[in-house]
Amino acid sequence: MYSLEHKKYLSNIKKRKYITRGLQILILVGFIAIWQILADKEIINTFISSSPKKIITTIIELHKGNNLYHHIWVTFYETIISFSIGTFLGCLIATILWWNPFISKVLDPYLTVLNSLPKVSLGPIIIIWAGAGIKSIILMALFISVIITIINVTQSFNDTDSNKIKLMKSFQATKSQIFFKLILPSNKNTIVSAAKINISMSMIGTKHTQGEKRKIYKIRHC
Repeated sequence: MYSLEHKKYLSNIKKRKYITRGLQILILVGFIAIWQILADKEIINTFISSSPKKIITTIIELHKGNNLYHHIWVTFYETIISFSIGTFLGCLIATILWWNPFISKVLDPYLTVLNSLPKVSLGPIIIIWAGAGIKSIILMALFISVIITIINVTQSFNDTDSNKIKLMKSFQATKSQIFFKLILPSNKNTIVSAAKINISMSMIGTKHTQGEKRKIYKIRHC
């Protein structure tokens, strides 16, 4: 049986959860409502920002034309492939850099420069290099997500408690044991956070490259 104080504590947690969800929904509904009002009053340019009504109308038209789910599947497929490869490569390279500090020091300035590049603006160049197919879309999404994953995960690996590492070394632990028993478990939250960022970055890269492909297609057929 729970005590009265514990029941009050659990009740407060539930109330906070409901209030949080309610405010999240309220903010979303308010944003959509304001967006539509601004569009109706022509305060914003709907050609650039569209409007909720136009978006719903477009979704209905695509559904009636049997194109909606095809486009959703293509975007989902490209995003998942980019996300999976980007996360895996980012964590793998971060592991290599942690394992070999010399390589990490050599590559550090190059990773910093690559991270500072305006990657989204490189879309047309990537399309020219890789062609106007799925390769260019995946490559663009990878280019956006993998560098930031390498930097964040490597930094997190290097920031692992040095006292714990020294303790394991004092017990004659091998480097692989230190990595799998300490480094990875200690940084699982960082890896999960990197994966969350990657899914959005992969989506941005996918949609941007698709947009660039449409622009190139229009230019060619003008």
